[in-house]
Amino acid sequence: MITYKNEIAVDDYLQLRDAVGWRNLPREQARKALAGSVYMLVAYDNEKVVGMARVVGDGVYMSLIVDVMVHPEYQKMKIGSYIMNNIMNTLESSVKGDDIMMINLMSVPGKETFYEQFGLAARPNKTMGPGMCRWINVK
Repeated sequence: MITYKNEIAVDDYLQLRDAVGWRNLPREQARKALAGSVYMLVAYDNEKVVGMARVVGDGVYMSLIVDVMVHPEYQKMKIGSYIMNNIMNTLESSVKGDDIMMINLMSVPGKETFYEQFGLAARPNKTMGPGMCRWINVK
């Protein structure tokens, strides 16, 4: 049975990144990154981490959903959808009064339609240019 928590051990995070084929991070950098999260939701199959996503940002206006990943052996089981629904509901419910929030996410190519079901718009579009990034010290 899949359960969900708002925490993850650094080693579990690094193992999940490896399972989905993402870049290796130094352990201390991963620890600091996780500590800087505004919110996270992690899926567990017993004690095994099988999926997660987290939010970084200022907590009130700009939010970036990052590290959306599901272990390959657990994909197509609606774990990613559950996590994304939870994160979107959490962010939406945090907006108070007349406040506004911009939720950002950088999609892996080909997964845009998955994220569109949560109200996220692919870029570029009529009002927003393409997203941009720069890697530093990548070998």
